[in-house]
Amino acid sequence: MSTATMDAPQQTTQADFLPLLGTDYIELYVGNAKQAAHYYKTAFGFQSLAYAGPETGVRDRASYVLVQDKIRLVLTSPLNSDHPIAEHHRKHGDGVKVLALWVDDAYDAFEQTTKRGAKVYMEPTTLTDDHGEVRMSGIHTYGEVVHVFVERKNYQGVFMPGFVEYKSEYNPASVGLRYVDHCVGNVGWNQMNPWVKFYEDVLGFRNILSFDDKDISTEYSALMSKVMSNGNGYVKFPINEPAEGKKKSQVEEYLDFYEGEGVQHIAVATNNIIETVTDLRSRGVEFLKVPGSYYDSVLDRVGKIDEDLKPLSELGILIDRDDEGYLLQIFTKPVEDRPTMFFEIIQRKGAKSFGKGNFKALFEALELEQSLRGNL
Repeated sequence: MSTATMDAPQQTTQADFLPLLGTDYIELYVGNAKQAAHYYKTAFGFQSLAYAGPETGVRDRASYVLVQDKIRLVLTSPLNSDHPIAEHHRKHGDGVKVLALWVDDAYDAFEQTTKRGAKVYMEPTTLTDDHGEVRMSGIHTYGEVVHVFVERKNYQGVFMPGFVEYKSEYNPASVGLRYVDHCVGNVGWNQMNPWVKFYEDVLGFRNILSFDDKDISTEYSALMSKVMSNGNGYVKFPINEPAEGKKKSQVEEYLDFYEGEGVQHIAVATNNIIETVTDLRSRGVEFLKVPGSYYDSVLDRVGKIDEDLKPLSELGILIDRDDEGYLLQIFTKPVEDRPTMFFEIIQRKGAKSFGKGNFKALFEALELEQSLRGNL
């Protein structure tokens, strides 16, 4: 099989046994949810949505739910040091715990995945209040990351039972983020293929794109990656593992500092990446910078684009093309002190791929940051 190729959608009469409607929410376990909520509102333009904590009858944690268009971010902190969330944060720092998937039937999603070998995280549960019911269930995946299936067709409340509206007089404007495009997981040595098989067998995903260490490498470091997608393409999870190189790769650095496997980055889509990134930078968000020479020949590689190259080069936005169009993308620096999780901002102009042509420039930018941290 040639690497870095996009497989055509398989024509099959087999029904999708796990139909997904999209990403319902992403929950991060953090050290201080109140302050994290302020950061994501200020820096990334999220809006206050819902809250659960002691005031709502939840005794062991506080959770702030933020929203921007179709993206829901839940930030949760423990209220005691002996809580499992405190242990998760002690080990990993701020990081993603839950990739919640929006489904039409959470009980059936549980049945379909557990009978195919998934390890149980949450038994099927129905939460109710005056606004209706939310049905949920959950399974384990790589590291300590879990998928929670959320069925909310019979619920009219602000988020789900147990939460109240989160009101604040501080409501910075949106930066134009629209939905979760994909979430990337970093797994250990030789663990990519077992987790690819897990997503194929247990969740019915397909491997739509593969990269090997010839595609994603520099003089010093390399990684392997496979992109997993559900049937309708609404949910995509690239999975990375380290590959042998002269020095430590970004995936190895992540695994060392996260102290295990986990979500490396969350990619969020915008309709105007120049406006979004300009706004994010003005709010203090820091981005990886590729060498200026990248722009000397990029149009020779990707062809004509609608945008003026000058603002793209000034902001450090990368460009790549596939058979169906092109994309614009940029990556933040890690959003915590450990060099672990970061965000990608992406605008798709037809392209369905993930920026293979940018990997070398991106890796060199990452290696510069690693070198400054003494971790290359």
